[in-house]
Amino acid sequence: MTEAGRRALIVQGGWPGHAPAEATELFIPFLKEAGFDVSVAENLEVYADDGFMADVDLVVQCWTMGEILPDEIRGLRAAVAAGTGLAGWHGGIVDSFRMATDYLQMTGGQFAAHAHDLVPHSVEVVAEHADHPIVAGIERIDLVSEQYWILTDPACEVLATTEIARRDGDPWHEPVVSPAVWTRRWGAGKVFVCTPGHQLADLETPEIRTIIERGMLWASR
Repeated sequence: MTEAGRRALIVQGGWPGHAPAEATELFIPFLKEAGFDVSVAENLEVYADDGFMADVDLVVQCWTMGEILPDEIRGLRAAVAAGTGLAGWHGGIVDSFRMATDYLQMTGGQFAAHAHDLVPHSVEVVAEHADHPIVAGIERIDLVSEQYWILTDPACEVLATTEIARRDGDPWHEPVVSPAVWTRRWGAGKVFVCTPGHQLADLETPEIRTIIERGMLWASR
């Protein structure tokens, strides 16, 4: 699944509560071992550099909330459409740039809520995709962490879901099944999203780490 000479760009920043530097640092050794030349950016200006982005095979973004400028989102969308992969987890990819609808359209999912804060919950692989290389051999993951309620569309291939319970006093009337891991095609590029990852401990959970590592490789050009 690996190929020497590829280039990965890690873009980290935004809200500090998701420890973007510490979180991405967990995966840099894996990317290097997989043959990637890894660059790290702590601003979004790199997305507007068309020449640089043309040589990037994989963007790993960990940037919660914040704002993205028109030239930056244009550059990122163009790079992905041309074949650059985009991968990320939790708020670093699906709670980024809430006002940038072009970004939301590309990633295919938007954080809406974590209804009950840190809660015990499970992530379950969708049976019909159990043989997908990102989730193969994984059936269920049990976590105590934030459980993302995601707004999405049918263009995503959902590999795993999580069921958000209804408790007494909740305004919704029944449990809500929300996508937790998905892929998406965008032009010649591929997008990978894993919604667990609020805490560093989540990212160190073997099954979550495996899914993210496989997802990055899957998304890369």
